[in-house]
Formats: sequence, C-alpha cells, structure tokens
Amino acid sequence: MYPALEDGALDIMVGKGPGARSVRMELPNFTLIGATTRIGSISAPLRDRFGMIYHLDYYDYNDLQKIVSRSAQILKANIVDEAAETIAKRSRYTPRIGNRLLKRVRDFAQVSGHDTINIDDAESAMRLLEIDEFGLDKHDRKILSTIIETFKGGPVGLNTIAASTGEEEETIADVHEPFLIRSGFLIRTPKGRQVTERAYDHLGYEAPQTLI
Repeated sequence: MYPALEDGALDIMVGKGPGARSVRMELPNFTLIGATTRIGSISAPLRDRFGMIYHLDYYDYNDLQKIVSRSAQILKANIVDEAAETIAKRSRYTPRIGNRLLKRVRDFAQVSGHDTINIDDAESAMRLLEIDEFGLDKHDRKILSTIIETFKGGPVGLNTIAASTGEEEETIADVHEPFLIRSGFLIRTPKGRQVTERAYDHLGYEAPQTLI
C-alpha cells in the first residue's frame, strides 16, 4: 500500500528463486478512501498518508425521524410525525435499527386494521418488543439490573458480567455497552463497569449515597 500511495507504482515479484525479478507497475492517479471503527488499530505511517481524516458521529433524533418517515414512504405506509418520533427515539442512534422497528410497528398497525401508523400503534408495538422510551431492550436492562443487584452497582469486570447474565463478552462489549455508555447508563472505570445514577432512577432502584 505504501509504494502505491507514495510513488504511484507497485513493485511486483515475478518468478521464484534466483530467477525472480521485480516488475514495476505504474498506476494511474487514484483516490483511496478507507473506513474503520478502530482507527487506533491502523499503523501511524498508514494513517498519516491519508490527506484528510474525518470522524462520523451518530445520528441525532431529528435526522432519525426524517429517515423513519422517508422509509415509511418507501414501504407505502402512512405514519404520523409523533409515531415517527417515537420510533426514532428508540433507534439507538442507528438508522437500520429505526427501519427495523418501523417494519414491526407497521405490521402491528396492519394487524390492528389501521391504514395510518399512529402514536398508539408505535407505543403498543414498543411495549410488545420490550423496548422502553430510551431505546433499552430487555437485555440492556438485564445487564444494568445485574450489576446493581449482584455487584452493588459496580465496578465489575466484563467477564463477570457475561457469566452472570449468560451473554457473550463480545456481545456485551460490541452491542450493548457502547449504547449504554453513550446514553449515560454505564461508565467504564479502571476497575471495571459501573452503572450511573441515571440507571438507578430509570430502573426504579434507590441509588447509593456515593452516587447522589
């Protein structure tokens, strides 16, 4: 990759042993675009060869509401703004999750005999899916409640959480933890994971004095 970026050419070895020779292949001008969720894993020399580095942030609720409304049009489903907003707020800042939830809400509305998805359809479908107003599902709540009930709110290690909840470590670290941290329900400390006062309030537990 380095010669291609620096010199616009590649040196390719042809043959084997003493008869091997290097053939230089000139490359036309090109633009290299890379995307990763782990920029720290890229070596500094390669990272510095990119002329511009951008950081993509999560979608906000207003953008997600527009995406949900547009997806509803593609699905030929009528939806009121309040229902689209409800779905957006439970989409974990991710359009594909919003689109998935929209399809389930549409199914619920159709079974209920409604031509237009209203706020009641959206909220009723979310209750059936066990997704609360912050977008937490039952697995998210199980992780938080386990830390509170079993480990007094933490800190506790990831492998211990996995063993206590029956979830895989990778699933907790890659699926649940980023959203819980971003939403303010969980923090990572040098000693392990620890729930926040907001998690106590949301799940109906009394927060210890050290958090108040």
